[in-house]
Amino acid sequence: MLNVLRRGQRAAQLEQVGEGWRPGAEVLWIDLLKPTRDEELAVEAALGLQLPTVEEMQALEPSSRLYQECGGTFMTATLLAHSHEEAHHATPVTFVLAKGLLVTLRYETLRAFSVFAERAPDSDLKSGTATLLALMDAIVERLAKTLDDMGDKVELASKAIFNRPKAGNFRPLLTDLAQAQSVTSFTRNSLVSLARTLGYASLATEISGDPECRAHLEALQRDVQSLTEHAGHQSSHIAFLLDAALGLINIEQNGIIKFFSVVAVVFMPPTLIASIYGMNFDVLPELHWVAGYPMALGMMVVAAALPVLWFKKRGWL
Repeated sequence: MLNVLRRGQRAAQLEQVGEGWRPGAEVLWIDLLKPTRDEELAVEAALGLQLPTVEEMQALEPSSRLYQECGGTFMTATLLAHSHEEAHHATPVTFVLAKGLLVTLRYETLRAFSVFAERAPDSDLKSGTATLLALMDAIVERLAKTLDDMGDKVELASKAIFNRPKAGNFRPLLTDLAQAQSVTSFTRNSLVSLARTLGYASLATEISGDPECRAHLEALQRDVQSLTEHAGHQSSHIAFLLDAALGLINIEQNGIIKFFSVVAVVFMPPTLIASIYGMNFDVLPELHWVAGYPMALGMMVVAAALPVLWFKKRGWL
């Protein structure tokens, strides 16, 4: 899918490409989302560039992710996708500054891109460089929103852990904390990758030669650094809450084991005496009762049911 944003256009629009396709002087942004091979070839031919492959986008070497070639600046960042879903994961996104416009290559739908495409006309963008920086603003804003949402979830879990009723269920709390930790970790990794991308973007001639773009880029770098530190602090807080929850679980389990140990010790002597003498008497009236056997069965059922009911009331089952 190839989306194109032009100056003054209300939103990025889907565009069909064919032989001899050219973006036009009014184009600011070409967004390749899960592109076909024909779309990749059309963009490469129009701009005289070689777009990176999926393997190159996923490579860890800086030379495969950050480089300049044929007059274009190529930058690949790893961003968080589907942050508020269980299937959240990291996905590579390539940003290319070339021929006065921005080209992005990605294989996942990202909320930040959709939001930016909707509000781009209100930003009065003039160039591909300005489009790149505005898109980075949207990405950073989305990552900040993700951290805030996870922070709210962690705060609720923290209150629930230390103010929960006795013998409450820890499973939902641990699940929420585990998800928050996973999303926070992915977000921090995205911020670190974005910091490297922004650092390399300063080498692009379109940015280094424009004081306004340099100032905007420096502001973005400060925001990313601040959010990275916040993500690290939040991750440490989540780890503390997980340790606290596990500690409380161990305390409760120790209390339960202690209770069983005391009960076993209390009833051990009577059980021993009953085992030795209980069936060694000549006079056992119940042996001659018609209801003696049903009574014994009933007492067995009651003796088995009472502990179960007690355990459920205590929250141990």
